[in-house]
Amino acid sequence: MQQLRSDAVTVPVFDGHNDLLMRLWLSHQDDPASAFLNGPAAGQMDLPRMKQGGFAGGLFAAYVPSAGSSARSAPAVRKNRSVPEYNEIEPTPSREEALEITLSMIATLLRIEQQSGGAARICRTAKDIRQCMQDSAIAMVMHIEGAEALDEDLALLEVLYAAGLRTLGPLWSRPNIFGDGVPFRFPSSPDIGNGLTDAGLRLVRACNHKRIMVDLSHMDEKGFWQTAKISDAPLVASHSNAHALCPQSRNLTDRQLAAIRETNGFVGVNFGTSFLRGDGKKADDATVLEIVRHVDYLVEKVGEDNVGFGSDFDGTTLPPDMKDVAGLPLLVRALSEHGYDRPLLEKICYGNWIRVLEATWGE
Repeated sequence: MQQLRSDAVTVPVFDGHNDLLMRLWLSHQDDPASAFLNGPAAGQMDLPRMKQGGFAGGLFAAYVPSAGSSARSAPAVRKNRSVPEYNEIEPTPSREEALEITLSMIATLLRIEQQSGGAARICRTAKDIRQCMQDSAIAMVMHIEGAEALDEDLALLEVLYAAGLRTLGPLWSRPNIFGDGVPFRFPSSPDIGNGLTDAGLRLVRACNHKRIMVDLSHMDEKGFWQTAKISDAPLVASHSNAHALCPQSRNLTDRQLAAIRETNGFVGVNFGTSFLRGDGKKADDATVLEIVRHVDYLVEKVGEDNVGFGSDFDGTTLPPDMKDVAGLPLLVRALSEHGYDRPLLEKICYGNWIRVLEATWGE
């Protein structure tokens, strides 16, 4: 196994996906915002470790676990299971349950901002993100992963937008009223399921109208192409990898990558080992070099302006040499040693995300 130097190349990282809010919700803590701000928090993220790793901000997802969620039981965290179990369709929570949990997670994000004294801020524009980076504050973009909390008439979307919602994944890897999420299968094509429903098409159009970024990462392939046909925004997959390197159903085919490139869109590389390795396993010998391999491929396929990170911190199994968010400098060092110069590192680590968000949001 190749050994990488651990000394840091200091480039801040804006990341496209984390499940911190789910982990805090599952923690049963009376004040999860305080646990995050002061650390140590369970899982892979808290504010002290973010600062240590050069984490500048990212998309903070409200995700409702599929099973046992009302009891906040450990089996609810089904995202973090071993690949051989990824063969069934995940059960969909009721709208009542999803609404309660989603609002609880968003409330935690709001409390983090309120209690942080300016150290963490909810961002609604690209200008907000840049200002946070200038001030060394964590830039938090409010995101929903799986829209089970939304009503078919989309009235709640207006409320959430007013609260700060700026990115939304209509689907996680299960069906809901908006369509079919792609189930976890390996090896498998992403062409599983029936795509978006009429309600799902209306949701994509509503997001376009309000300039909310639509996240394609958990859509099946039919839903991807339906979105590509009707959307007037850049196509964005916040935390997906190259299917050619790892034939996991959640990853993107070369044809999908070509469509993303045509819209000047974006792909965020997922750090989960089962989405990185060619054998789909969460093996102990995985390293950040697996991430570098996907970055290389995606830069070739979609361009150096259209690739960044979508770690899935707190929602996946990481390479053992990057045990949490504090390990980001190791990845930046690996890219540097692999030939990525400072200007390109700045694009991949944060610049490309800010560009595509500004293009989508219009501000």
